[in-house]
Amino acid sequence: MTPLPTFPRLFCLVSERDDLALLPALADAGVDGFQVRAKSLATGDLVALTRSVAAAVRVSGAVVVVNDRLDVALAAGADGVHLGASDLAVADARRIAPGLVIGATCRSRAEVVAAAEAGADYAGFGPVFATSSKAGLPASLGVAAVTAAAGTLPLVAIGGISAATAGEVRAAGADGVAVIGAIWRHPDPLVAAKELVAAVS
Repeated sequence: MTPLPTFPRLFCLVSERDDLALLPALADAGVDGFQVRAKSLATGDLVALTRSVAAAVRVSGAVVVVNDRLDVALAAGADGVHLGASDLAVADARRIAPGLVIGATCRSRAEVVAAAEAGADYAGFGPVFATSSKAGLPASLGVAAVTAAAGTLPLVAIGGISAATAGEVRAAGADGVAVIGAIWRHPDPLVAAKELVAAVS
């Protein structure tokens, strides 16, 4: 496994619909992780998007992972891949790409333990709160579930997290948080990012 020397405290999910011109400023403001998630893009376009994101944020030291697609992460030179329950198995991804950071979506402590045993470097845990950013999610898990799941792998809490709740989630045991709407739906994404960075510091 390749654990990160300093685990990102704030992941911002990025798609082709977001204002990519803001990425350098977001990274400079302290957003230290970016997850490329663009499920509708063709493979070549997703590779190009990932390369663009990496070029924009790596100068600030931010980590770039790709949602679902190990092949794209490898082709684009990303730092890692984040795998959901229906994606390539963590153990297979670890065998194919021993040098990449691998995250796994988890919704219970048992799933976090299983992900660790399979070779994951971190667990994306959620949805902690209700969210409209992704359809078909189960009921929100709540902050207590974060505490129950903490301690095996670094946890990245996701789902309805805002600057107002990020500190609470971190205090409950999350090593970091991941957001979409809290940045991209804010009237001023850069201001939102700065508020989130302060909340998770």
